[in-house]
Amino acid sequence: MADHDAIKTLDYQGLKCPMPIVKTSMEVPKIQVGQVVEVLSTDPGALNDFPAWAKTTGNEIVETRQEGTLIRIFVRRKK
Repeated sequence: MADHDAIKTLDYQGLKCPMPIVKTSMEVPKIQVGQVVEVLSTDPGALNDFPAWAKTTGNEIVETRQEGTLIRIFVRRKK
């Protein structure tokens, strides 16, 4: 298993800020500390919003991949 294999994919394509963050904030507490979720977004704001959210919540952005308009963000629950 790779370091950031996601246990769940959260598909928020088509949603605009702040909904991807709001929905991710509701899902991350449902996983165990150390586990990773993959967030799919098409909102370019996610590239700045997720690192800021992670910093304020104490979670970790493990990796961000941009594939055309699709943004994949891997979030590890830290606490």
